[in-house]
Amino acid sequence: MKSDRMKVGTKADRAKADGAKADRMKSDRTNSDCGRRGFTHEGRSGAGKDGYRGSGRHTENLAAGRLNRNYPEQRSTDYKPAAASGSDGEKDSLQIEGRNPVIEAFRAGKTIDRLYVQEGLKDGPVMTILREASRQDTIVERVPKERLDQITETGSHQGVIAKAAACPYASVEDILKKAEEKGEDPFLILLDDIEDPHNLGAIIRTANLCGAHGVIIPKRRAVGLTATAAKASAGAIHYTPVARVTNLVQTMEELKKRGIWFVCADMGGEIMYRQNLTGPIGLVIGNEGSGVSRLVKEKCDFTASIPMKGDIDSLNASVAAGILAYEIVRQRIQRSEKSN
Repeated sequence: MKSDRMKVGTKADRAKADGAKADRMKSDRTNSDCGRRGFTHEGRSGAGKDGYRGSGRHTENLAAGRLNRNYPEQRSTDYKPAAASGSDGEKDSLQIEGRNPVIEAFRAGKTIDRLYVQEGLKDGPVMTILREASRQDTIVERVPKERLDQITETGSHQGVIAKAAACPYASVEDILKKAEEKGEDPFLILLDDIEDPHNLGAIIRTANLCGAHGVIIPKRRAVGLTATAAKASAGAIHYTPVARVTNLVQTMEELKKRGIWFVCADMGGEIMYRQNLTGPIGLVIGNEGSGVSRLVKEKCDFTASIPMKGDIDSLNASVAAGILAYEIVRQRIQRSEKSN
């Protein structure tokens, strides 16, 4: 009898030990899996195996003025991962999903930056959406279903997702009219393929504070007026007109006919303090990584550089825009004081 009880106790102890071991193995697998995704099992943010912290946005290397290349992949500005734990729920755009909601958004006059449509869909509602997009000259991208599944917020996109602007766009004429109403020489800031919404918002904020009459951005290969850009502008987006144009080079040619000169930020240009930046002027700021494109630079009347004495080779795009914008302000004030 005693021997039998000892055997039973031994089996029970072994079963308990095996269960504890299985729990430990499960916990180890969970923590390992979480670590590869960039966070710990307890939910705290932490660097994963590939260095990605799952913050929901790509970071920018301020030292080099370019996007951080350490990430395993560079996401487009329209990609919107889930917000990190503890974040404010900031999103890159105002997203509308589903066929009827998108149709109604177009018919209500909502400004749509970009429309994603699943490849192969040609039914009635989809064709109606495409006609509405054509009337508003909205950028349309045909994408695989997997892409829509990746960016959906509702899980029920029905093959259609629209990215709405946080604020209506102005026209170039609106910007020039604003300068005319103030009795000032036009002061424009043109952005050549700025991709980071935080940079766009910061530049709009600077434009407002330095007295620029408006900002001009291209329709393609550049970020639009997303919710992130609006937040980064600290409200300036509601006071500073932003025009979106199909062809930046053509727009510059038309503005030149109206007496506006263009200066672009370029490290190979003449130091800005030696330039005459007074009069009607358009300041051109280039892409975070590649700078001002060749065709746009060819249309500029001169280039201006910012003197740098440090060990790194470039500035963040929004910082460079602020420095050059306020040099224009300084020269305008100086000219006004001399004329008085």
